[in-house]
Amino acid sequence: MEKRIFNFNPGPAVQPLPVLKQIQKDFINYNNTGMSIIEISHRSKDFMAILESSKKRVKRLYNLDDSWKVIFVPGGASLQFAMVPMNFLTKDKKAGYINTGTWSTKAIEEAQIQGKNIKVTASSEDKNFSYIPKNFTIQKDLAYLHITTNNTIRGTQWQNLPETEIPLAADMCSDILSRPLDIEKFGIIYAGIQKNIGPSGTALVLIKDKMLDLVPEDLPTMLSYKTYVKKDSMHNTPSTFSIYCCELVLKWIEEEIGGLENMAALNKEKADYIYNTIDESNGFYKGTAQKEDRSFMNVTFRLLNEDLENKFINLALENGLGGLKGHRIAGGVRASIYNAMPLEGIKTLCKFMEDFKNQNS
Repeated sequence: MEKRIFNFNPGPAVQPLPVLKQIQKDFINYNNTGMSIIEISHRSKDFMAILESSKKRVKRLYNLDDSWKVIFVPGGASLQFAMVPMNFLTKDKKAGYINTGTWSTKAIEEAQIQGKNIKVTASSEDKNFSYIPKNFTIQKDLAYLHITTNNTIRGTQWQNLPETEIPLAADMCSDILSRPLDIEKFGIIYAGIQKNIGPSGTALVLIKDKMLDLVPEDLPTMLSYKTYVKKDSMHNTPSTFSIYCCELVLKWIEEEIGGLENMAALNKEKADYIYNTIDESNGFYKGTAQKEDRSFMNVTFRLLNEDLENKFINLALENGLGGLKGHRIAGGVRASIYNAMPLEGIKTLCKFMEDFKNQNS
């Protein structure tokens, strides 16, 4: 096999190597069908088994009871920004949104486009989204409170969920299945799967039964959550390859990692390793997120100037460390260290950071 780099891309992102090898094996002839995994019918018993296994694995990993529905919806998280208010905010309903960065902002904008009754409950825009808001007041009559649990661009993450009885609606694109959750705090969780659990092309949505009671009957068919629940994500042809890959990653988390407790411990170890390298650099590297709100998925930092940052990113790639350029909005350096990033990749990056600092101080 050709040498692979350590891939720190923010999404599409690194996937577990055992999963990639299984995909390679199945691609020409899946399960002795004589057909590629991308050729089998979405109505076949082979694909239906994949879909059912995916749902069961998500339920086991998050300890979901029968009041939760697991569905796959095309369009990624950006479509969910519109579907959430469309489904849950009828004329007499309102929602709160907490703005912690670009994707929260986009979710707010999609609700506003529809003329929905929403309020920005709290925001960290005053400090370039470098922290998670705290000590805010939540209205008691909301249909939901929307949060983005991990902020890919700015490198912040909710370490403690808001204390409220209001159901949380969570964009969990970049930390889905990376740690256990107090699941009963949520009404709906959604995530484009292209960061932590598969390739791009679809969104995983977990939705509580009580939230479905809010969905009106006059929505376009493909924009109603009820359609996906009623038709088991099969009203139209789903993204079969994405779901197949997702099932393999879920299997890897469940059977090889040993569940979300172990996954969280590994992710914390990886993040701590990089943050310690940053904090012990005597200011050569400077983290952009406040320490108590640092993300375990996206580590963002700056160097002394942009020329040095560009040199760092280019030299890193030459040394087999790819995808480290920060988002165009934020600049700097970003290491996305999702579930599948091995500890070896983290240690290699940190060794490079130390060497680069010594050569450029």
